[in-house]
Amino acid sequence: MIEFHHVHKTYPVNGREISALQSTDLRIERGEVFGLIGHSGAGKSTLLRLINRLEEPSGGRILIDDEDVTALDAAGLRRFRQRVGMIFQHFNLLSSKTVAENIALPLQLAGSYTRGQIDSRVAQLLERVGLSQHAKKYPAQLSGGQKQRVGIARALATEPKILLCDEATSALDPQTTASVLQLLAEINRELNLTIVLITHEMDVIRRVCDRVAVLDDGAIVEQGPVTQVFLHPQHPTTCRFVQEAEHVDEDGLRDDFRHVQGRILRLTFQGEATYAPLLGTVARETGVDYSILAGRIDRIKDTPYGQLTLALTGGDLDAALARFQAADVHLEVLR
Repeated sequence: MIEFHHVHKTYPVNGREISALQSTDLRIERGEVFGLIGHSGAGKSTLLRLINRLEEPSGGRILIDDEDVTALDAAGLRRFRQRVGMIFQHFNLLSSKTVAENIALPLQLAGSYTRGQIDSRVAQLLERVGLSQHAKKYPAQLSGGQKQRVGIARALATEPKILLCDEATSALDPQTTASVLQLLAEINRELNLTIVLITHEMDVIRRVCDRVAVLDDGAIVEQGPVTQVFLHPQHPTTCRFVQEAEHVDEDGLRDDFRHVQGRILRLTFQGEATYAPLLGTVARETGVDYSILAGRIDRIKDTPYGQLTLALTGGDLDAALARFQAADVHLEVLR
């Protein structure tokens, strides 16, 4: 659905060209939720805004549904942008217009809808985001979560094929964030909408995304399925994001492990293997004793997963390792 071919972006600053996005190749599939994560200044907002040419690339080609959008003229760009919705961090609602009028605005600007069509579409969208009773209210009368739902409805007004989310939940509290992410997941599932979202929170990526790209200093340093990147991070930047999301201090844990006897392993389970009674089975079969040093059981989008750090002592350790490796788990020997 979205392809970047050697796309880069620089800005002139005091007579010098400063790189915001290094030469980037990227492919986002139709109907997936794709996350872009990075710290402030990593280049994620620049990359997102290049998709609908709110930022102009300094070089390279951007293909949307096999169309080279970098070659579009002004009229072509206006038509293209009707197929791309955008949700903003701070809502960007017009304070002088009601909820219904804010949602209707893109349809009015498109100029190809009758009054009846606009009213019908607005009513449909208000019901979709659960705000039918708030149609005549103004933004100042709404909570943050309600404002963002208005922003989502407005972004969906022209029935876009792509939805861009610019830090859509960072201004919201945790409970409201969860409800907005659930709404985005429902929209993706029901409308087969391609969603690209940027965030600095790995928990947002874990809850809603299918694949993720990690940006650092204007470059993609790691990308892949969220299960792979979240459970087995490779780049130091990705490792920091995962540790922050899980509230884990790896260095501190390793200091604690120095006083622990035995072989130390990390087991990673996914899907149905998460709930299998593997530890008890291996302990009985091999005679090893185990203690759980750290662990978590949770979900990545719709996939259950678990990670356990164990210390094994006694019994037949080699047989235990072989038994773990033969099961549907990922095994890392930490010591």
